[in-house]
Amino acid sequence: MFPWWLLGFLALCPASLCTNPGITGRITQNGLEYGRQIGMAVLQQKLKSIKIPDMSGKEKVSPIGKVRYSLTEMQIESVSLPKSAVGLSPGTGVVLSIGNAYISIKGNWRVKYRRIVKDHGSFDLSVSGLTISAGIGVSRDETGRPTVSSASCSTSIGGVRIKFHGGASWLYNLFSKFIEKALRKALSDKICPLVSDAIGGLNPHLKTLNVLAKVDRYAEVEYSLVSPPVITKNYIDLDLKGEFYNIGQHHEPPFTAPPFSLPEQASSMLYIGVSEFTLNSAGFVYYSAGVLNTNVTDDMIAQSYPNMSVKLIVQATQQPHATMQPSNVTVEVMGSITAYVIKPDSTLAPLFILGMKASTSANLLISGKKLVGSVTLNGLVLSLQKSYVGPFQIQSLQTVLQLALKSAVLPKVNELLKEGFPLPTIDKMNLVNAQIQILKDYVLIGTDVAFTGSPARYSDTAKARYLSSVYYHYYTCLT
Repeated sequence: MFPWWLLGFLALCPASLCTNPGITGRITQNGLEYGRQIGMAVLQQKLKSIKIPDMSGKEKVSPIGKVRYSLTEMQIESVSLPKSAVGLSPGTGVVLSIGNAYISIKGNWRVKYRRIVKDHGSFDLSVSGLTISAGIGVSRDETGRPTVSSASCSTSIGGVRIKFHGGASWLYNLFSKFIEKALRKALSDKICPLVSDAIGGLNPHLKTLNVLAKVDRYAEVEYSLVSPPVITKNYIDLDLKGEFYNIGQHHEPPFTAPPFSLPEQASSMLYIGVSEFTLNSAGFVYYSAGVLNTNVTDDMIAQSYPNMSVKLIVQATQQPHATMQPSNVTVEVMGSITAYVIKPDSTLAPLFILGMKASTSANLLISGKKLVGSVTLNGLVLSLQKSYVGPFQIQSLQTVLQLALKSAVLPKVNELLKEGFPLPTIDKMNLVNAQIQILKDYVLIGTDVAFTGSPARYSDTAKARYLSSVYYHYYTCLT
């Protein structure tokens, strides 16, 4: 009964095949608590759907002898789950426990005794002190998507009381303990298979995990699980590949993902750490695709050719490199600037080729379910590689070229960055009140989660300080 969005991140892999992740996610106790609330609403509906088969038999009742009876058309009228908890078994998995549950059932009875006497009526059955404990096992399929199964389940019924109405109901009340015993067993036999079926029913939802998410016409990012989840008493850590690839061409970059770990934070439901490796794999992809080239036409530089325009070809000569320090993301780009003058006959006359080292600062934020960004120019270092117009001072071009980069090149880059890339999510999962922290070697996203569907109120938990009036949605995506 544990909610599928939490399990969407969990999977196991052989230790020999595990690699450092580009992205690490953490589900906190607040996330588990939100999942418990959703799970209880779904479980309540599932329990109400239990079909209790008709029952019949005979019992010897003093002083009238054998009585044949039948119980038919039994339906669950209400289910109450006032007490429940979800927890973690370190190194093992997730445990859902329910206590002091109550079920009420209505049905019809029929009786025959002394061969010719027949009677019928209705009855009410109350089940109290019902407890359920379920363990959820997690594994992964061949595509890196998670799959779940019921690892364990046990039930216990505290009390069963039946009250017969109409006809010779006084007679049924004489041997109600026999009926209560039979109904107790019938209910116990139904609950665990229902829980197991409900857990297995999560798998179609888990398959919506965006294991390979398209970014644009150049790139896609892989979110397959690369190592077993680390389960502690307080949270679940999970590792995702988090690597960009050219679409249809999965070539590894000339660098690997170093290890990193998330800080001990727990106020949000979910944390996602996006490492330098993920951003640098994106830089490698776009550099390999030849996207990091642009042309700039500007007559501001045409001092030797009055009334003529100048064309600048700006291109990266190496992949961009991102580094993260607390509160700061820096992206350095090595490139070249080739300048041409455009003659009246539209031919190009070469002016010079400059080496370029540009340092930019990146601003990151969450838009919907995407990580988006923009960059600003911090500094520009130029070096003369070749001149077709004789010696000149590079410093005289510094201001002009810096202005050209700010006004013509960076806007194009920011157009690409504002589209961002999708974060690992499951269908109908939304990020709520997402916050970003820039830490050493990675960016940390702390967020709550909600689902689209039929509305249900989010109750008072650690997040109620800003969500208590929000109506979340979950029935459609879970049923």
